[in-house]
Amino acid sequence: MYFSEMTKSDFEQFWPVFKRIIQAQETYAFDPDMDVEAAYQIWCVTPHKTYIVKAHAESQDILGSFYIKPNAAGPSKHIANCGYMVNPNSRGQGVARLMCEFSQQRAIELGYTAMQFNSVVSSNAVAVKLWEKLGYKIIGTIPNAFCHPSLGYVDAYIMYKSLAK
Repeated sequence: MYFSEMTKSDFEQFWPVFKRIIQAQETYAFDPDMDVEAAYQIWCVTPHKTYIVKAHAESQDILGSFYIKPNAAGPSKHIANCGYMVNPNSRGQGVARLMCEFSQQRAIELGYTAMQFNSVVSSNAVAVKLWEKLGYKIIGTIPNAFCHPSLGYVDAYIMYKSLAK
């Protein structure tokens, strides 16, 4: 797999995937009606770094994307936060696992000592199971934090992993 920092052009190419994911309202608490510029700001400008993954450098298909940013400011800036999106056409191919593993290594290189996911939707069982396999622990549950379009209100998990060796 090939990772590179996401460019504006990459984001514009990834936009249909991003839009499909946020409009499904199953995993991200993003405004489903946001436009491409607002999405670009949230996904690429605000974070510390944003990446794409492709099968190889010459590939035109973006398999997924993720960002790394400080989870909080000041004295808590050493804990990273990441968000991951996998192209639905690439699910089941290990893309999320590879992105998470790569993001952890990148986070360490950027000076982060831990990673925290603030709102993993409990009904997203595939993600919860993967994060747990990769060493993340559920350290908190936010009751009824997410209004799923077919399940109604579901919990969200706060998940954490130390990156210190």
